[in-house]
Amino acid sequence: MKLQSFVACALALLPSLTAALAELTEFAADYSYTPATLTAADVQRQLGPRLSRQAVIYAQNDPRFENATMRWQVYNPPSISVVVQPGIEADIPHIVRYANRKSIPFLTVNTGHGSTISLGKFKGIQIYMNPLNKITISRDKKSALFQGGVYGQQIISYLWGKGYVAMTGSCGCVGLVGPGLGGGHGRYQGLYGLISDGFIKLNVVLADGTPIVVSDRSHADLFWGMKGAGHNFGIVTSVEAKIYPKVIDSFYAVSYIYTQDKLEQVFEELNKLGANGTQPQRLNHYGLYSLAPAISPNQPVIIMSFDYIGSQAEATPFLTGFENIGAVFKQDGNVPYPQLPHAEGSGVEDAPCNKGLTRIQYNANTQMYNVTAQRKVYELYASKIYQHPGLAETAVVMEGYATKGVTDKDPKDSAYAIRDEYIMMGINIWYKPNSTLDAFANDWGKQTAKLWNEGQPGRKPTTYINYAFGDEPIEQIYGHEPWRLERLRRLKKRYDPKGKFNYYNPIPLYGRDGIDWN
Repeated sequence: MKLQSFVACALALLPSLTAALAELTEFAADYSYTPATLTAADVQRQLGPRLSRQAVIYAQNDPRFENATMRWQVYNPPSISVVVQPGIEADIPHIVRYANRKSIPFLTVNTGHGSTISLGKFKGIQIYMNPLNKITISRDKKSALFQGGVYGQQIISYLWGKGYVAMTGSCGCVGLVGPGLGGGHGRYQGLYGLISDGFIKLNVVLADGTPIVVSDRSHADLFWGMKGAGHNFGIVTSVEAKIYPKVIDSFYAVSYIYTQDKLEQVFEELNKLGANGTQPQRLNHYGLYSLAPAISPNQPVIIMSFDYIGSQAEATPFLTGFENIGAVFKQDGNVPYPQLPHAEGSGVEDAPCNKGLTRIQYNANTQMYNVTAQRKVYELYASKIYQHPGLAETAVVMEGYATKGVTDKDPKDSAYAIRDEYIMMGINIWYKPNSTLDAFANDWGKQTAKLWNEGQPGRKPTTYINYAFGDEPIEQIYGHEPWRLERLRRLKKRYDPKGKFNYYNPIPLYGRDGIDWN
């Protein structure tokens, strides 16, 4: 009986074993491909039959290629040979296995906003997630399943129409999964925390093509790492995340423009409002040093915007100080959430979402503004911005989201390491690709970040992973606590020992001391 059972089992397994052997034999038949010689015809012939009917494969001679590979940041971009567009989530394990057996690197892309220069090391196949864009609200209305190709404006509009909200980034054009794997800041974080704080489970394809479910009950060690350092460990084909009933009908939004002589007053008022994480739970602020020739022909201006999850009457007590400073321009109104990104200049069709530009970005974080440093950064900006007309779109950016929903989480519960950094500051040097400006822009960016960090004596520099330029020390991105890097290296060695996901601010397997984290 035992022998008969064994034979029956073997016969039952024979079709799947035969298919697996056929796939292995076919894919392993030729290792001579390189990213430079791989063609869409090769991939279609070898991989195409194993994908869904909806899947598409194309290369540079296809009109779809430019749109699929166009990036927000074109300075040192990845080099793409072939685009594989999955039709269903189950296509992705096949794509990964194929790439591995052909020894061709693969890179997962949604909206193309990854800006770190480490992406410039990539040459290979792009897995374009854009078609995987379904949103499914759960029966209990407490969560939704978001596929890996969804993006902010889509999520905001869809859920708002159903009476719900979820944590997304502030720019309407940016995806959900990419920012979330690095933590993910946004307008609702004062109430609900980071994007990653809302993760319930992730459907992940590992470096070898194995699909797994990651949650606090399944691969809990990896779940910790995916919430803050997730770009290093796998492809998220979909994520279940928390959603919340909308508690308002509109936001109150207001923008002020100040001349430079008001700088000290503005930042002193911001410190009164929210220094050291005390900003009101429903209030966010955004600042810019920018050009506005119609208002100030010869000097950059200071633009300060606020949005409040609630009414103007509720927001007014927090904004009185800014009213009293004396703005040269003010614009305000009540805005439904789906219209807010555009109202604040970060909608899908607005300039910050445009692709095809060089964007040199250097960043720093802080707990409160050093007013002296802010003045120095302004003076540097004013001295540089007029030197090259092509740099006119450059801006210094300050983001101060409400923090209660972030800081009330235990920092040890996720790989996101900088919950006590309440304000993000950056210089975004934007221009049409022009290699003669690159050195000037990089030097300017480094000088700016240095001024901010020098304004915080005794504190170690940190950088939000999704804003990292790519040349920062690893501790600056993933945390200065030794236990964090040790844990991340162990996860890396377990889930991606061959470094398949080493193109987005990668975690090295070895520390500077040469220790191999087994």
